[in-house]
Amino acid sequence: MIINDKQLCDFLHNIKDETELAIDTEFKRINTYYPILCLVQIATKSATDCIDVLAIKNLQPLFDKLYQTDCLWIVHSARQDIEALHCLSGKLPKQLFDTQIALDLLKDLRPEACNPGAQISYQMLTEILQGVHLEKAYTRLDWTIRPLPDEAIEYALDDVRYLIKNYHQLKARLQDEHKLAWLLEEGQSLLHLNLYEIDIGQAWKRVKGISHLPKKLHNIGVQLCAWREGTAIDKNKPRKWILSDSDLINIAMGKDSFSAEIQQSFEHFLTQHPQLHNIKIDTQQHTPPTPEEKAQRIILQKSIQEKANQYNLTLEVMASSKALLRYIRGSQSVNFLSGWRYQILKEELEKCKTV
Repeated sequence: MIINDKQLCDFLHNIKDETELAIDTEFKRINTYYPILCLVQIATKSATDCIDVLAIKNLQPLFDKLYQTDCLWIVHSARQDIEALHCLSGKLPKQLFDTQIALDLLKDLRPEACNPGAQISYQMLTEILQGVHLEKAYTRLDWTIRPLPDEAIEYALDDVRYLIKNYHQLKARLQDEHKLAWLLEEGQSLLHLNLYEIDIGQAWKRVKGISHLPKKLHNIGVQLCAWREGTAIDKNKPRKWILSDSDLINIAMGKDSFSAEIQQSFEHFLTQHPQLHNIKIDTQQHTPPTPEEKAQRIILQKSIQEKANQYNLTLEVMASSKALLRYIRGSQSVNFLSGWRYQILKEELEKCKTV
């Protein structure tokens, strides 16, 4: 394990010409708002090691390598790893190959027992492709402890040891099925800053009960959610440590109230964020479908399922049940109205409009 700046520079020098980087991270996110990045594991064709982020004084050389324009990140289920590194670096990778997304585009590789919408773990994918069984003994380890057990370090390294092999096999399959461009398109959707920069005005979307508030209470609900999010950020504490969802709803409904000190903090927060007076809650996403909408969705699902079968995809990857309901209700922001999905489905969608 790399535990000082010199070792890090030596490792980076050894891989300076490598552009395929298998990457994983270990972090802790139990009592903080932001993830505490603990380890970064990197594998290339020639080297594999893990970097003790908590021990390294200067991480800039690592970031210089990771965010090179010609470097491809090979990651399984990349979003949290991208986020954990973005919190420290403020940057996003230039190229990404997410092996979980690749697997989503190759239905026949999924075990039959797996739910069509279920995500496949790196361990399961490695067993499918390499016939190697990886243990999950340290999935709940507190990665801030030092020294780390040797077995835990080996566990962390296993998370990148087979990524490059998995990548090349998946890439070959995607090329054979003319889907590599789809994979790259899906990966680009994870490389937008708005996914990793916090908009407190949208914090209400994380509180399911907010949409069930009476319309006249929507504004106070939005404001309470934004205040809780902003306070959690300032204190670097989990949002529910600041205020639970149920307490937030009760305060919005007038069944409970803040202490005088917190009420003053809340009012001061609102003076600093006047934009929170104009945000509207979309209650439609939590409204159950009507019988007519259910019937329309079934028609669409049957039509889309035929296309999914034709392209070795699951229905959920093409168009989820929730996305179909939003589309029926008039939304134009669903994922199958753009990109590769739309190219496949546009004729079917037009036919269904006339049914």
